[in-house]
Amino acid sequence: MNSDALVAASASALPEGITDLSYRPPPGRLGNLTVIQQHALEKMKKELAAEGHYFEAEPRMNDATMLRFLRARKFDVPKAKQMFIAAEKWRKDFGVDDIVKNFDFPELNLVDKYYPQYYHKIDKDGRPVYVERLGQLDLKALYGVTTQERQLKRLVLEYEKFLSERLPACSAAAGHPVETSCTILDLHNVSLSNFYRVKDYVMQTASIGQNYYPECMGKFYIINAPFLFSTVWGFIKPWLDEVTVAKIDIIGSSYKDKLLAQIDADNLPKIFGGNCSCPGGCSLSDAGPWNTTVDSGGEILSA
Repeated sequence: MNSDALVAASASALPEGITDLSYRPPPGRLGNLTVIQQHALEKMKKELAAEGHYFEAEPRMNDATMLRFLRARKFDVPKAKQMFIAAEKWRKDFGVDDIVKNFDFPELNLVDKYYPQYYHKIDKDGRPVYVERLGQLDLKALYGVTTQERQLKRLVLEYEKFLSERLPACSAAAGHPVETSCTILDLHNVSLSNFYRVKDYVMQTASIGQNYYPECMGKFYIINAPFLFSTVWGFIKPWLDEVTVAKIDIIGSSYKDKLLAQIDADNLPKIFGGNCSCPGGCSLSDAGPWNTTVDSGGEILSA
């Protein structure tokens, strides 16, 4: 099927800027909406605008964003509207716009020593890869250089950059829309006592992600899951919606082949069985299509 036929078969046109002629949008995305889904999108925007919650001129309130909320609620307009309005209220209460404009995180290098969390290159579907090494967490040292509040603000800033910078850069590089991430959560050396000390923070981050930035998760690999992880998972799982749970792949220490099936070896850090070893460390390189000062191999191109 050519792209013209695909558009004709959908109730919405493909988004602009597609250079990958083989691109086929997944269901529920622009270029692959049923008539009912397209009507739901228009109905949601119209009702939100009438209620003072939707502003067409606001860049972040584009159709792709509205569809994320609709997909998260299975195109149930009242539920999607409720979710969107709650997210907008949270943005105001949490001060998201101010965080985007003014928040700085000078303790990044120190935090990286005690709790590495970083984006690094892309997977085979063009998604930005996000890595979090919970097993490296040194809570006492971490809260000696930062606070939980600042960690949450950094998380929100990264979500905003993910949407406004990383995804557009990945989409341009792939030649088609890239709307989700590929996450690696490394639990090597995680103990139950360590987890319970940070469970409040973990629950807050999970809540922010699924409630206010829905449908951003593409692939999610939990690796080096310890024997007792089932206890921890039993605690976390009820906090997550069924769509999120379905995207999570829990693996023990034999994760290398599964990661390499999704991420090219040159894009996967050596600590996870790949070939990448960025100068200064992968966790601080911010290598990826979004960073014009770092090339695909992690080499710094300019200061």
